[in-house]
Amino acid sequence: MKIENIQTLGELKQSGYRSRSIKDELRDNLREKIKSGKPVFEGVHGFEHPISRFAKDIIETKGDATPIRWIHRSERFSEKLATPDVTVADLIGDVDPIKAANLKLSYADDRVIHFGMIPRAHRCIFVINELPDLQARIQVALFNILQEGDIQIRGFKLRMPLDIQFVFTANPEDYTNRGSIVTPLKDRIGSQILTHYPDTVAIARTITEQEVHLNDNQKKTVYVPSLAKDLLEQIAFEARESEYIDHKSGVSARMSITAYENLISTAERRALRAGEEQTTVRLSDFMGIIPALTGKVELVYEGEQEGAAEVAQHLINDAIHTFFPAYFPKIEKLERDADASPYAKILEWFFAETGFELLDDATDEVYQKQLAAVKPLEDLIQKYQPDIPLADRNFLKEFVLWGLVAYNKLSKDRVEVGFQFKDLYGSYISKL
Repeated sequence: MKIENIQTLGELKQSGYRSRSIKDELRDNLREKIKSGKPVFEGVHGFEHPISRFAKDIIETKGDATPIRWIHRSERFSEKLATPDVTVADLIGDVDPIKAANLKLSYADDRVIHFGMIPRAHRCIFVINELPDLQARIQVALFNILQEGDIQIRGFKLRMPLDIQFVFTANPEDYTNRGSIVTPLKDRIGSQILTHYPDTVAIARTITEQEVHLNDNQKKTVYVPSLAKDLLEQIAFEARESEYIDHKSGVSARMSITAYENLISTAERRALRAGEEQTTVRLSDFMGIIPALTGKVELVYEGEQEGAAEVAQHLINDAIHTFFPAYFPKIEKLERDADASPYAKILEWFFAETGFELLDDATDEVYQKQLAAVKPLEDLIQKYQPDIPLADRNFLKEFVLWGLVAYNKLSKDRVEVGFQFKDLYGSYISKL
C-alpha cells in the first residue's frame, strides 16, 4: 500500500514504515538527487516524533484504529516574516482563556494551551525571514526549541521533542539598522550560509525570467530581443560597481525583476497608443526602467549630488559601453586612420545629416523606416552579426547608435518626443 493511502495507525504499523527525522529525510533526498544528477534546489540558481495530550487521549481510545493522514512535502513548509509586532504567542503559543472556559478546564490543565506556529510545524521546515527584526525577547524564546527541543508556555514546560528544520534569513548586519541577532541564539544556529549576487549575466537573466510576473497579454504583445534581456541584467552589474551607489546597501535581484516589468509595460503602452497588436522592445524603452532603478538603490553623497535619474542614465550607458565590444569591433579612443574604421560610413552619414530623431511613440513601421534610412547600419550588422534574428535586427541597429554615443563618436540629446542623434562636430556647432 502506498504511504499516502494509509489512513490508520494500524495500517501504518503493518506497512513497515520507519520514522525518520526531518534532517534524515533532507539528507537522504539530497543524496538521491546528487547521485541521480537531478537539480538539488529547484528555482535556486547560482548555488548549485512528539505526542501531544490530544494524541495520547485519542490513541488510548482508538488504539491501532487511530486515524492518520499523510502530509505531502508541499505542506511541510512554514514561513514567518519577522516584524516588531510578532509575539511569543504567535510563534510558541499561549494559554487560551476562551478554550479554558468552553472546556471548563483549570489553567493548570495543559489542554488550555493554544500552540503557535512552531509546534504546529512539527516534521516540517520552518523559516523565519529577517531574523534581526525579531525583538530580542522573542529571540530568547527560541533558545529551548533549538537546543533542547522542548517548549515553555506560561509556566508549562512541555517535553515535546519537536522535529523541525529551522532556517533563518538575515541581511548582512553591517547595514541592518533595525536590529541584530542575539549572541546566544546565533550560537544555537548550526551553519551560516553566505549568499551572493549572480556571478554571470546568464544566471541573473534566468532568475529574472523565473521571477518576473507578466500576464498573457503582455507576453503576446511584447517581444523582447535577447540583447535587451542581457543589457537589463548588465545594468545591475554596473550598479554594483558604480561609485555613485552605496555598496553596503547593495543592489538586489528585485531591481532587475522590477525593471524588466517596467520595460515590458513601457513597450506595451507604446503599442496601445499606436493601436498595434504586437511590438518589439526598443532601446529608447529603457527610459521606462529608470523609476525601477532609482527606487531600488541607495546613493552615496556623490550620487545624491548627481541626481538619482542621472545616475540611472549613467548605468544604462555603462551597460551599453560594456556590451558593445562583444557584438562589434572595439572602438579605439585614438584611431590612426579614421577612414578605415568600420564605423566611418555611419559617422559620415550623420555628418551629412542635420539631425536624426527616433520618436518615443513612433509606430513600428515608422521606427523601422527611420533606422533603415541609415544604410551603413545595415551594412555593419550584415558584416559582423549576419546571423542575428530578423526580429532582433532593429534593436541591434539602435544599439549601435547608443554604443557610438557611449564611446563618444556620436552625440545624443533628449528632445521632447524622443532622442536626437548627431555627429559630435555638428552637435558642438549647434550648441554654440
